[in-house]
Amino acid sequence: METTDNRLAPILLFAYNRPQHTRRLVESLCRNAEARQSRLIVYSDAPRNDAARPAVQEVRRYLRTIRGFAQVDIIERAENWGLARSIIAGVTEQVNRYGRVIVLEDDLVLSPYFLRFMNDALEAYRDEPRVGHIQACDFTGDPALPPTFLIRWTGSWGWATWQRAWRLFNPDGRALLDELQRRGLTRRFDFDGTYRYTRMLRRQVEGKNDSWAIRWNASLFLADVLSLNVGRSLVLNDGFDGSGTHCGGGGLYRSKLWMEPLPVAPISPVEENEAARQCLARYYRRHFGFWAKAIRRIKRTLRGDFGR
Repeated sequence: METTDNRLAPILLFAYNRPQHTRRLVESLCRNAEARQSRLIVYSDAPRNDAARPAVQEVRRYLRTIRGFAQVDIIERAENWGLARSIIAGVTEQVNRYGRVIVLEDDLVLSPYFLRFMNDALEAYRDEPRVGHIQACDFTGDPALPPTFLIRWTGSWGWATWQRAWRLFNPDGRALLDELQRRGLTRRFDFDGTYRYTRMLRRQVEGKNDSWAIRWNASLFLADVLSLNVGRSLVLNDGFDGSGTHCGGGGLYRSKLWMEPLPVAPISPVEENEAARQCLARYYRRHFGFWAKAIRRIKRTLRGDFGR
């Protein structure tokens, strides 16, 4: 193996029971030149039930064959933690150890320039307290978006953060929801009412989902801490095929991978790009408004799909 370059953030991969997805992700990660000098830390969750056991075992057999990194550490959970608990614990452990982390789930496919961008951005904004998150996926495909921009919103498909920012994470969804409501921020949090992030948080509080991502989003939003986002996607989410715990959406979130380097030029002043926020609001309004959802429901019914 190569020598680890300590200037490169460790890569955390959270895997469960999807061997083919995991393989595709790792293969795309290995096409990043920086992989050879990076540490890969894999958290492999235990099967939730006997039906999941064969696929989890297949994932673990594959993980033990991974090469192409300076070091590969595999943490095999002895019990099923679930995605939220596993990510919260894993990110906390490793960001406190290394100061910065890059975080991946097993259903992503990456551009060959993903690691370069993430490490450049982690270094460029290392000492900027108003930036706490880096997100490398754009699912809007909106040409009006600049290559990079700052926004008060966090995406969870290929992201990175620092220890200083992760300290702001509040796992108490009830406290976050109460604060959003007390400060009259729910409409802003929901992109002017175009996407129901507040509802997602409320459902987490009610135990109807177990999203860590909505709590991270709300934590930074309430702290008025920004995310560096991309308008040229270095990540494709390949998990909307029914294979995962949180699936659905189909082509609504399909990205076109940007196969060129994406330079990181520090943005000044450090403030939210309101035009970019409106781009996302337009996307949500177009795809999640009443008529858009009604048309999708009719199409599913005509196909004989009577599920959710």
